[in-house]
Amino acid sequence: MSEVDQPLVHLVDDDAAVRRSVGFILKTSGHRVESYESGDALLKDAARLEDGCILLDIRMPGMDGLEVQQVLQERGVSLPVIIMTGHGDIALAVKAMKAGAVDFIEKPFDKASLLGALQEGYHRLSRKEATHERTRDAAVRLQALTPRERDVLEGLAQGLPNKTIGYDLGISPRTVEIHRANLMNKLDVHSLSEALRIAFAAQGD
Repeated sequence: MSEVDQPLVHLVDDDAAVRRSVGFILKTSGHRVESYESGDALLKDAARLEDGCILLDIRMPGMDGLEVQQVLQERGVSLPVIIMTGHGDIALAVKAMKAGAVDFIEKPFDKASLLGALQEGYHRLSRKEATHERTRDAAVRLQALTPRERDVLEGLAQGLPNKTIGYDLGISPRTVEIHRANLMNKLDVHSLSEALRIAFAAQGD
């Protein structure tokens, strides 16, 4: 594979150590990497960005990942965005997915999670599938869920923790966990971001 055929990742993180370690994983996995120390640095090149995935940290000084994502959309940059998030930032990651991010991965993440998320991004890039087709497919998959499982998925799609979902539905957090496990099993997904992708697609997002 020539260098130009290698998939490109635009890596945006204010932490130099993260840029080095993630960049190393990507390069040794056959990717090319362009690194940026801030959202502003990426946006300066926005009009000239080569096709690829944008791996974007959600918490950065200055513009955060959500703001960068919004500006990219306003400028008509439709490259797939994958959000990197800390453990306490799931609600922000959910907002990013609602705004069109392909996936999110929690730090510290393993190599498989990173490459899996990027694979989904490249699929999105190469497979400009019809929105109505995705919407129809997602709606069909959601029909397998019970009304209570749909309620739990709706809470998750709002970025709510299990405890809050349980309080709103009048059930225990443990029961929420059971419903969550069941709905993920029925949807045949292995991560929350996959389940959310289906939920958002069914809404036509």
